[in-house]
Amino acid sequence: MPELDRRTLLKAGLGAAAVAMVGTELAGTGPAGATPSADFPWIIDCDSWGARPPAAPLQLSGNVTNKIIVHHTAYPNSTDYSREQAVWLARDIQDLHIDGNGWSDTGQHFTVSRGGYVLEGRRGSLAALAGGEHQMIGAHCPGENGNAIGIENEGIYLTETPPAALLAALTKLCVAVCRRYGLHAYDIFGHWDFIETQCPGEAFYRQFPMLRRAVAEGLKMPAGQAPPRRWPDTWKFVSGPVVQVGQYLLVARGYPLAVNGQFGADTVAAVQDWQARNGLPVDVDATFTAQTWETLVAGTPPVSALQYILLHKGWRDVSITGAYDQPTKKAVQDLQRLHGLTPNGKLTASTWCAAVGGVVRESFR
Repeated sequence: MPELDRRTLLKAGLGAAAVAMVGTELAGTGPAGATPSADFPWIIDCDSWGARPPAAPLQLSGNVTNKIIVHHTAYPNSTDYSREQAVWLARDIQDLHIDGNGWSDTGQHFTVSRGGYVLEGRRGSLAALAGGEHQMIGAHCPGENGNAIGIENEGIYLTETPPAALLAALTKLCVAVCRRYGLHAYDIFGHWDFIETQCPGEAFYRQFPMLRRAVAEGLKMPAGQAPPRRWPDTWKFVSGPVVQVGQYLLVARGYPLAVNGQFGADTVAAVQDWQARNGLPVDVDATFTAQTWETLVAGTPPVSALQYILLHKGWRDVSITGAYDQPTKKAVQDLQRLHGLTPNGKLTASTWCAAVGGVVRESFR
């Protein structure tokens, strides 16, 4: 996959003239001249864990940071919780990303070890966080690399959940990122909300409502401050299961699309046409805005779309039948409980939002 998103450069208006920024050039960009290490002494910076120099110039994004994307490394669940293990992890990831993936540097901005150590990933990320204005362009999620902070968490969490030390450190890091970039606890998503992947793992993903509540508590955010629904802002530069759900919904509205999770020209045209027909602002990037999602799930949307995403996210008893059968209703009720919704099995807009990876206000109560 390409390291730098074309969308990142075009959206920022940088193009080929994007300014190369290496970590040393970003040092000292914190408030009132504070150094990043002084602002965040609990984050192990690249120099401290012995990072290699980037293989190519790194770039500072001109986009507005609008979310955090949480990952797992898919490394074995080590029982070594030491700082030494955390340093080894950071070095091994960098080697893999540079030598294996052909990237300029570590793809994610920060890494959290199972022992609760937080490390800078891509060089310059800590200085950019201290500045709180722009982020480094990462390589952790195509389509989101210039506007999402990527956090890798050591381990693989398909069936197991992260240790308490990791969750506490991740919460602390998310609070810091939210404060510096003006984000909220409801701006935290999983990797698979924007691409076809098993990351961050089914078991870990089910803990996201808890993670968001912990971050909200750290930010002292009242539950009522959250919007009724925070939908994933899926657009033409991403792909994956959430795109496929959108395609299911558009096909049900009469658009002849291939339901394949690829945000091609046909999907772009369908999204923009739907927005125009419904009196919504037509987004140049064909973004599934909140209003777009809300109008698409109104009425009687296809159950097959819901079954598809439920199955993808771990509800194994569900089959894509197109009928609202008992296994589907049971899965919907489980989803509703997980997100603080009334477990009545009704396919409300909030239920759809939670299913596609969005966040609902009820999950903070």
